Amino acid sequence: MSLSTTPPEGVRVVLGAQWGDEGKGKLVDILAAQADICARCAGGNNAGHTIVANVDGKRTKFDFHLLPSGLVNPDCTAFIGNGVVVHVPAFFEELDNLTKKGLNCDGRLLVSDRAHLVFDFHQIVDGLKEAELGGKSIGTTKKGIGPTYSSKASRSGLRVHHLFDEEAFATKFRKLVEGRIKRYGHFEYDTEGEILRYKELAARLKPFVVDGPTFLHKALLAKKRILIEGANALMLDLDFGTYPFVTSSPTGIGGVCTGLGLPPKAIGEVVGVVKAYTTRVGAGPFPTEQLNSIGEHLQEVGAEFGVTTGRRRRCGWLDLVVMKYSHLINGYTLLNLTKLDVLDKLPTLKVAVAYHLDGKPLDAYFPADLDTLAKVEVQYVELPGWEQSIEDVTKFEDLPENCRKYVEFIEEYLGVKVGWIGTGPARESMIARA
Repeated sequence: MSLSTTPPEGVRVVLGAQWGDEGKGKLVDILAAQADICARCAGGNNAGHTIVANVDGKRTKFDFHLLPSGLVNPDCTAFIGNGVVVHVPAFFEELDNLTKKGLNCDGRLLVSDRAHLVFDFHQIVDGLKEAELGGKSIGTTKKGIGPTYSSKASRSGLRVHHLFDEEAFATKFRKLVEGRIKRYGHFEYDTEGEILRYKELAARLKPFVVDGPTFLHKALLAKKRILIEGANALMLDLDFGTYPFVTSSPTGIGGVCTGLGLPPKAIGEVVGVVKAYTTRVGAGPFPTEQLNSIGEHLQEVGAEFGVTTGRRRRCGWLDLVVMKYSHLINGYTLLNLTKLDVLDKLPTLKVAVAYHLDGKPLDAYFPADLDTLAKVEVQYVELPGWEQSIEDVTKFEDLPENCRKYVEFIEEYLGVKVGWIGTGPARESMIARA
């Protein structure tokens, strides 16, 4: 039986293993076919997944940002956990767009009452913060994610449950806006208009809201099959990523527990999604980046443009130093190697296997200091390409020999089995290894 149809014992988690944009949504879509619940645990509508699926016999592309992409499975309930920050207008805009494309989400989309709220002024502040940083800007999506998590950490934020006490919400909201104006100076914002707007949004949102921990633990007791959809990726983790060029939430395995209220013992399988090369958006060191024809090939053939922002992604060779560090933190039990077909036409491939500094190997798995990271000398292993299309291949054994060797080299270096291999953009272009 294929791995795609055999749910594990315990909760199954899918996490980004690099700097994001690895193609997590496609695997989540496949695995959600065997899940009762698909949950998001971190991030907000700064995330982005594109899924191509058949709805009523029609091939349709769905863009997910805030909502769990498991919604494509009509029998799966989607849950937004307390670790996610929710921009309510974006929530409904995305839901309405999915509905217009033929996806019926009635009764199977839920939101934790403990999730923090993203407001439009958070998005304004996001832009002001980036401008304040000038040439050292982080390169955020300006969706208000960072300022919202900042409000959460300073204990001044508002959560979903606050929406349902109109008087208390209005008081807290005014105070929160005033605090941001004191910090950043006056900016145009209709505070009273927003209070009225959220009175209407609260009424529309209320049917979706549940007590998060109670909902999930009842599901665990009922032996429901739970799939966790990570957002962003380990190298954007607030603690373990390339700080400060990171997101504002825990994107690794720890964020699964804190973002949903799940105990570690509930987790049964951790799938790391890794692109067959490396990409990242925004600023920050990128040791294997290729500012040449290779980088251009990866960008164009891989259609490396952000789903949420449309930004071009920076591209480079696969970095197994990053992956080894990522595995150290998240403890992957399986890998999903995506976009392997993007390498089809390259005669020679390079894979980063070590970092040197001043001619000597680095002792650290991955350096914390970005000045050090910017100076590392990347050590590569060269592997022969396969120079033929693999898009229609359905079995690992039928891949070209050099293609199989590329996959096996990754497995041997990391000590983790590659369970799924992406060979094209369509949902069915995925090899599941038995």
